[in-house]
Amino acid sequence: MARDRNGDRKAGVTVWVALDVPTADEAEAWMTRLHPHHHFKVGLELFLAAGPQAVAAWTARGEQVFLDLKLHDIPNTVAGAVRQVRRLGVDLLTVHAAGGPAMLAAAQDAAGPALTLAAVTVLTSLGDEVLAVMGAPPARVWVAALAAMAVEAGIGAAVTSGVEAATLHRGWPTLGLVVPGVRPAGTPAGDQARVVGPADAVAAGATHLVVGRPVLAAGEPLAALAAIKSEAEGAMAHA
Repeated sequence: MARDRNGDRKAGVTVWVALDVPTADEAEAWMTRLHPHHHFKVGLELFLAAGPQAVAAWTARGEQVFLDLKLHDIPNTVAGAVRQVRRLGVDLLTVHAAGGPAMLAAAQDAAGPALTLAAVTVLTSLGDEVLAVMGAPPARVWVAALAAMAVEAGIGAAVTSGVEAATLHRGWPTLGLVVPGVRPAGTPAGDQARVVGPADAVAAGATHLVVGRPVLAAGEPLAALAAIKSEAEGAMAHA
């Protein structure tokens, strides 16, 4: 997402299709089926099945890859992992903001200018009731605190549900906002607890939308993806 010097959004939101499939062959088939779309999220399951070599091959041929590994470890270990990911040519990589200031700063230093880090705040599968059991504050409070920590470390994006995106956008207008669990009207929430539609996410300040099952489980995946993009672009035009 491009922004001007005042932090205002200038270009369209990026829609990442989550390739939550168990094999590299299935991922390849989806990339072919969804052509000419070239923005794909690769999560833990696919990364472990396909390996770094497959990711490097995808980026080398022009696919834009969001590698969702949610790194969370001691600072030195995370920094080393980020340096390895940087070699793969991916565009976006997730780290857990809960890793703390030192870990976030080490990750950002290792990322360099070519790799954008997105700090995961509170998983969209967690609601306030579960957070309370874990001893954490309500999502809106915890998300803001974690995002502030990431911004202080120099990280350029945060992962948040669309429910909290507006709060982060008001607090940090230039921060990239990655909103997973996007569900167009009429699609089931599945295991997500805090979901919004594409237009609402964009209106709240989202710069990246992550959509998986509403595309991969659709009878006409290309049409479903086109509808999501159209809704997001329509909201952007009025943002």
